[in-house]
Amino acid sequence: MSSPADQTATETSSQRRIPDFFIVGHPKSGTTALYEMLRAHPQVFMPNLKEPLFFSSDMRLRFPTPRSGKVPQTLDAYLALFADGGQQQQWGEASSSYLWSHTAASAIAELQPRARVIAVLREPASFLRSLHLQLMQIHVESQGNFRKALALEPARREGKRIPRRSHRPQLLLYSEHVHYVEQLRRYEEVFPPEQLLVLIYDDFRADNEATVRKILRFLELDDSAAVKVKDANPTVVVRSPRLHELSQAVALAQSPLSRALNTAVRALGPHRVRRAVAFRERLLMGSPGTTDEALMLELRRRFKPEVLALSEHLDRDLVTLWGYDRIS
Repeated sequence: MSSPADQTATETSSQRRIPDFFIVGHPKSGTTALYEMLRAHPQVFMPNLKEPLFFSSDMRLRFPTPRSGKVPQTLDAYLALFADGGQQQQWGEASSSYLWSHTAASAIAELQPRARVIAVLREPASFLRSLHLQLMQIHVESQGNFRKALALEPARREGKRIPRRSHRPQLLLYSEHVHYVEQLRRYEEVFPPEQLLVLIYDDFRADNEATVRKILRFLELDDSAAVKVKDANPTVVVRSPRLHELSQAVALAQSPLSRALNTAVRALGPHRVRRAVAFRERLLMGSPGTTDEALMLELRRRFKPEVLALSEHLDRDLVTLWGYDRIS
C-alpha cells in the first residue's frame, strides 16, 4: 500500500513533469564539468542555473545574497527552470550540496521516486583543501589558513566564530563533508540500487569522456554521440577577499555606479569585454600555493576509517587508489 508521500509524488508527477536525474555532489569533484558536458547532449536538458538548491532545505541562506534571487523558493519556481526542456529529453539538475544535505535525499524521493541520482566522491584531504579555497572564493569562509579554519569547526558548530559575510555557515563544518557512507545511505534508504550511480573523481580526471558515457548509459541515453570534453574547474585562491567582493558587486550591477561601469565596459565590444574579464580573473585569483603536506597527512590519518568504510561499502579498493595503504 502506498504512503501519502508516494501518493503526493505520483499526483504531482502526473500533473507536472519533475526532473529525471540529479547530480548531487560533492563540490570540487567535477560536478560543474559533468553538468556542462551532459547539458550539451541533445537528449539532455539541464537549466542554465546550476545549483538550484531547492531540495536542501537545511541549507537555507543566512541572509540574501546577489545570487539568492535566482534560487527558486517554491515548487512552481523550481519547475519553471525546466520550461524549455523538450518532452523527449531527460531533464536533470546539479546541486552539489544535495549530498551533504540531510533533507535532500528524502525530499527528492518524495517528489520523484523514479529519479536517477549521481554522486561523485573525492579523496578526503584533497577535497577539503579545494573546498576551503572555494569557500574563501564565495565568501563563506574568511580564515585563509586552512589549518586554522579546520580548528574553528568546534566553535562554529556552536554558532561561534562565523564570518560576518558567511551566507551558508553550515558549509564550514568541514569534517561533515566527508561522512561519505552516511551520505550515501541517505539515498540508499529511499532509492533502489539501480537508480544510484556513485563515481570516483579520479576516474573522471583520468578519462572524463568515458565517465560521461557511463552516465549516459546509466540514464539509458545514446552514449555514441560526440562528447565535448571539459576539464574540472581548477583550484584557485582569492588574492584579496575584499577586492573580490567589490569586483563581484560591480559585475552584478548592485548599485547605480556599478551599473554605469558595466554599461561602459559593454560599449567596448565583446572582444574587449572578454579581455577585461580575463584580466580581472588574473588580478583577483592566483594559484593555491604550496600544499601543507604535514596537515594533509594529519587529515588522511584522521579520515582513514572513513575511506576503509567507503571501500567496503562500494566494494572497491579506494584505500590503495588514494594511497591510504601507506598511512599507519
